[in-house]
Amino acid sequence: MAEPVLRLSGISKRFGPVIANEAISLELRRGELLALLGENGAGKTTLMSILFGHYTADAGHIEVEGRPLPPGRPRAAIDAGIGMVHQHFSLADNLTVLENVMTGSEPVWRLRSNRGPARRKLMAIAERFGLRVDPGRRVGDLSVGEQQRVEILKALYNDARILILDEPTAVLTGREAETLYATLRMMAQEGLSLIFISHKLREVMAAADRIVVLRGGRSVAERAPADTSRSDLAELMVGRRIARPQRAPATPGAPVVEARGVSARHAGGTDLHAIDFTLHAGETLGIVGVAGNGQTALARLANGLLAPYRGRLTILGRAVRRPDVGALVRAGVGRIPEDRTREGVIGEFALWENAVLERIDLARFSRRGIVNRAAARRFTQEIIDAFDVRGGGPDHRASLLSGGNMQKLILGRNMIEGPRLLIAAQPTRGLDEGAIAAIHTRLLEARAAGAAVLLISEDLDEVIGLADRIHAIAGGRMSPPVAAEAADARRLGLMMAGDWDEERAADAH
Repeated sequence: MAEPVLRLSGISKRFGPVIANEAISLELRRGELLALLGENGAGKTTLMSILFGHYTADAGHIEVEGRPLPPGRPRAAIDAGIGMVHQHFSLADNLTVLENVMTGSEPVWRLRSNRGPARRKLMAIAERFGLRVDPGRRVGDLSVGEQQRVEILKALYNDARILILDEPTAVLTGREAETLYATLRMMAQEGLSLIFISHKLREVMAAADRIVVLRGGRSVAERAPADTSRSDLAELMVGRRIARPQRAPATPGAPVVEARGVSARHAGGTDLHAIDFTLHAGETLGIVGVAGNGQTALARLANGLLAPYRGRLTILGRAVRRPDVGALVRAGVGRIPEDRTREGVIGEFALWENAVLERIDLARFSRRGIVNRAAARRFTQEIIDAFDVRGGGPDHRASLLSGGNMQKLILGRNMIEGPRLLIAAQPTRGLDEGAIAAIHTRLLEARAAGAAVLLISEDLDEVIGLADRIHAIAGGRMSPPVAAEAADARRLGLMMAGDWDEERAADAH
């Protein structure tokens, strides 16, 4: 058995009354692929942020190859051979791949950048690990998968021997995820040591050499994949058996959303081209597609952030001719955006501010321009209690919530008063099994209460399990609908590639 290259001993960290880590110890061996598993808020990212120097532990110490690692200094971590790829990339969109990789690697007083040797070093690393990317391309023009390659290359360019990846497949397609894990396995065979944080049990079981499970800020188990199962890991994560809810038969009502020949332009994304669909009260309409094929434009259209330039779109009986988010929210539209950190909450705002942000003009929360903070805090506490939002009270800062609790806050503010239309874009992306089951339950409850639910997701199992009818979107064009009972992963995969059979599609307009 290889010697440990990394030791964390007795690491503890608190944020006010919240225990993020408590006396956690773990080791990482050379050439090992270690999975750090746990539900949202279990302390995984905090622990890795302490390792990389973003946070300083309240207690405990870290050794890298037998030497103490100075706390709270990212530069010291980099110099010790530690690299970190964050879930939310820290790249400059307006710079090239090479410029991003070189950022921070040269002295600020150097008059000329040493680009030639840097480019050669970058290309050698890319070739060695199969991370192909054009060093001259602007990062803003790259796909999500390509941007992740740049983040990994940046760490390797800084001579990382220990690589930490936080939710590396949260925004990747299934094929991109398979490619990534093949690359990580190659790195481990080359002698690199890797820790990856994940909620995806299938990936953890397939990729990891060893699995460490955190729960409530504590290390509760260590397993080899051969000695455990997905159901056992899910129970270790949350402390109880997890079962996803089952969809009951729907009783659709009147049309809530109708699109006929709708085309819309999406700056910086894929446009929509002459799409047709109908969504009724009391049903869930699922939309599947490979990332970047028009899902974002569709969500923005339904959310009131885009308007069609051709065709007819009707939401809740009103023709949509121009963007008007406020009017849709007041009419009873609930919005769960695909990017919760950029579009769902303002991290520096308190929970109560985020809870009422879209409804601040309602009489219950403000009058004559003065915010009724007491009412806003009461509303927020109702959400916290009803949706099990963990991590603090109404005055707690939103940025300190875990991803799952942030998503539950967004879900709660949109659902607690019963929406007529709920638009859920990637509602469980990056969440653990317990949070996924809770959110699925809420979506099914909204449907049962008569809401129309538009579910946009790249998770085929999620869509098949929740939706009554399913469309695929490819290149901004939409397939005819198929009944969920007639859908399977193979058929949906073909439809996502733009291959749909007009005759066999179950048109349920």
